[in-house]
Formats: sequence, structure tokens, C-alpha cells
Amino acid sequence: MKVLHVWNIAGVASIIAKYMDRLFKTESNVVMRKQFDKFGLTVYGETWNCGAKAFTFKALWMARKYDLIHVHDFDKFVPLLKIFYPNKPVILHYHGTRIRGKANERRKYYQKADFIIVSAPDLLEDLPDATYIPNPIDSDFFKPLRDHPDNSAIYIIKQQEELGENLEWPKSMAQKYGLKLSVKDRIENPIPYAELPAFLNQYSYLIDRDYIKSLSKTALEALACGLKVVAWNGKLIGGLPKEHKPEIVTKQLHNLYKKLTRTG
Repeated sequence: MKVLHVWNIAGVASIIAKYMDRLFKTESNVVMRKQFDKFGLTVYGETWNCGAKAFTFKALWMARKYDLIHVHDFDKFVPLLKIFYPNKPVILHYHGTRIRGKANERRKYYQKADFIIVSAPDLLEDLPDATYIPNPIDSDFFKPLRDHPDNSAIYIIKQQEELGENLEWPKSMAQKYGLKLSVKDRIENPIPYAELPAFLNQYSYLIDRDYIKSLSKTALEALACGLKVVAWNGKLIGGLPKEHKPEIVTKQLHNLYKKLTRTG
């Protein structure tokens, strides 16, 4: 089976493609615009240094060679795919801000997909007919690298809206659990993906965002590195949940791929 992943939100497409090819002998490729991969997340696949129109046409032409197209957040691409390849199965995979609170305005795009996935359970509030499949975490990459210093905690600013706020949430959680808090502004000072495991392993705790009621991908990566995470609800979590292990996620997806290619 040949699978093309279009766009690569948070590097999820690269993780799926890598483990799918390893475990199920599929032939996968991931394509992403270089301009939008500033953290170097496309470690499996390719980035194209081109504009929006060139990317769209190039991906559309490439799609002819594949059995199934897995589109990540780039929902405007789905109607085009179905015009040119009406019988080719297309999965649309939403990862967060593209759809959160915007279901009505995105309907004209997502209704053309053969199957819709969301990667966080709270997104089912926007798309109740979608299927929740958890984000996989690359266990080759995110793992404990050293003993973690006691009581050290990190809070990472990743959204423009957080800039300039007084950080009441992470400060209150650090006080609650007796933690020494550090703050990293990932907007002003990006952490390359290749350096993220070493960065996370400097700490014992990660305080996650509180404005979305699900664990962020960074929080899951921290759990895989052996950190404890303070979740959005103030509860302490330890250990990567089994549902996020790449072998589990790719098995779910492979079963879906087989079903769609049989009926597509």
C-alpha cells in the first residue's frame, strides 16, 4: 500500500509514516512546505521550498501515484483531490486550531473527505462524527536520557496569546507542587525538534497549558522522556499513556487504511 501524507502538523505525519513503513511494510511519503517547518519536524519525508500554489499543484500531481491520501489540517486541499481522484480514499486529519471552534466555516472542505480523524478528544465537540485517534509519540527519539534534577519544572510558551501574560497558571501549579519553575518562550527562541529531547530531559516536571482540555504533544513527549506532567486540570500525570505509543496508533490507522482502500 502506498500512502501520501500532505502537510505535517507537529511532525505527526512523519511519525505515522515511519512506523507504518517499519511495522506494516507500507510505502509512505510526507510532503511539507519548508517555510512552515521551522522546527525541523519533517524527519521522515520531504520539505519543498516553494509557494502555496506550487505546493498544491505538486502535491496534487504526486497523489496520482498513491493508493490513499492522508491530509493533515490542509482541508482546502481535500475538494481538489476529490475532483481529480474521485475514487481515491482521502483521510482528513485535524490536529487543533484549524478546526477548534470553526466547524461551520470549515464544513465545505471536510465534508468532501472519505474519513475524518481528530487528534485530541476535545475536538469531538466540534466534529462529533469524527474519529479520535491519539497522537503517536516517537519512542525512538523521546526517552529518558539522564537522571532528572529534583523539583525542576518547565513551562513552554507556544502561543502568541500567552506573550505578556503574568503566568498565573504555571506559577500557581509550581507553588502547589513545590517546584522550581523555569519558563521557555518557544516563539522568540524556538527549540529545534532534534534538540527537544535533550531540552526536556533537563527537568523533572512539565507544566502543560490550561486553556485546552487535553494534553499537548509536548506534554506527551515529556512523559516519554520520563518527566511528570501537570495537566490542564491541575492533576499530576506520570508515564506515557499506552494509547499514544506509535505501535498502537499505527495499528489503528493501518486497519483504517485497509478498510478504505478495499472500499475506495
